[in-house]
Amino acid sequence: MKAFTLLLLLLPCSLGAQVLRIGPGGYASLQAAAVDARPGDTLLFMAGTHAGGSYISNLQGRSDAWIVITGPASGEARITGGSTALQFSDPAYLKIRGLVFEGQTGNGVNIDDAGSMDTPAHDIIIEQCTFRDINATGNNDLLKMSGVDDFVVRDCVFLNGSPGGSMIDMVGCHDGLFENNVFTNGGSNSIQAKGGTSDILITRNRFINGGQRAINIGGSTGLAFFRPSDANFEAARIFIYANLFRGGMTPFAYVGAVHCDVANNTVLYPDKWVIRILQETTDARFLQCGDNSFRNNLVVVDNRAISPSVNIGGNTRPETFTFANNLWYNSEQPSWAGPSLPSTETNGRYRTNPMLRDIAANDVAPLAASPAIGAGLSIPELRFDLPGQRYNAPPSIGAIEGNPATTIVQAMLPARETGMQIYPHPVGDGASIRVFAAGENEDVALLYDMLGKKIAGIPLRHSAAGVLSGRLEAAALPKGVYLLVLASQPQRRSIISVVR
Repeated sequence: MKAFTLLLLLLPCSLGAQVLRIGPGGYASLQAAAVDARPGDTLLFMAGTHAGGSYISNLQGRSDAWIVITGPASGEARITGGSTALQFSDPAYLKIRGLVFEGQTGNGVNIDDAGSMDTPAHDIIIEQCTFRDINATGNNDLLKMSGVDDFVVRDCVFLNGSPGGSMIDMVGCHDGLFENNVFTNGGSNSIQAKGGTSDILITRNRFINGGQRAINIGGSTGLAFFRPSDANFEAARIFIYANLFRGGMTPFAYVGAVHCDVANNTVLYPDKWVIRILQETTDARFLQCGDNSFRNNLVVVDNRAISPSVNIGGNTRPETFTFANNLWYNSEQPSWAGPSLPSTETNGRYRTNPMLRDIAANDVAPLAASPAIGAGLSIPELRFDLPGQRYNAPPSIGAIEGNPATTIVQAMLPARETGMQIYPHPVGDGASIRVFAAGENEDVALLYDMLGKKIAGIPLRHSAAGVLSGRLEAAALPKGVYLLVLASQPQRRSIISVVR
């Protein structure tokens, strides 16, 4: 898998860059503002509700002067309704951040390559956005990408997808990263990668009731839509590391997929299957689903998902799958001997209680005596666990390293571009909050649960030049995942975990 150059995310601005405001007193829509946009410009949505339906073609920055589409410093910008909130055709060097998309009848945001497969849309960053409550029931997606290369989707919330669609749908996309997002109440899928999609890293995300197939590694695509047009697979080299899955019909479906690796995830109580191995595109040129891996995963099931745990369809090569160092446990039937796998597992652990801190609260950190600690297979590409701690070598089994280095246990949630830091993280009884370059003498950090319910407001006050500080008291909070948002600048937000 080639290196993701976007991870540096250094976006220099050209001299003379301007801010184009969208809303009262400014441009009527993003579509209108984009006509005047130049490399290095910022297109700023003013606080309030904006109508969906903008179509933007050929909006392209440069490698040294990205175009940024952002929400306001104070308040929330909501793109509501329309068949599609925003559709971008053939964009490049584009960053979208801090916006809310809701209530579309088609797709939420659509990004494509204008039908020219030789010139993909490329260098796209989407961060700190909320995609929610699509007003559709068919094959409609919160975020749809066709022919997009070199992209990042991080720190976003996806909520209530269409029953017949995906929260994120990729057709012929390459070299992408999905990191630290939360998916709740998916439809058919939370993430789908098909149509020749390859070299995608999906890491440190949370999938709560992720749908029929939380991650559909492959799928079924019409032959005219493959990118590249001669691809002989639906999906290849999809890496799914250090994610949490709870509920949903199945967390993983390998469908016409080859050379994909699912490792160090924690799976809690799937409704029916742990794994599906299928082939939906059966044209003679296509490889059969096979040569994939399932390693270091920690799987807790109940009696719904033990017979069978693995669903195998026709025209597949399940015997070529590699299974290694997984821990399987049935909380209702501790004597369960584990799943019937299509190939022999190496160093699998069965009838073994993983001893996690609090499964009911999705706190899947291993306790000190957990048999998952140090029991994983070393994977060179595996780096950070669900809270952002480094994995040991060998790693613990599952999404959280059970024996992290002392200097990392009390890690500070990285400020990245939000300028927000939470220490320690994960949060126990409490944590300090610091906001850099806030521009105010005082502010409020708003705490939300993952269903969007406001839990608390935390006062922040000036403590040093450009720094606001406050204290999150978490002793009375249920364990789980929360969203922390700066009230005056809601695009500055961090996803945090409260543990004990």
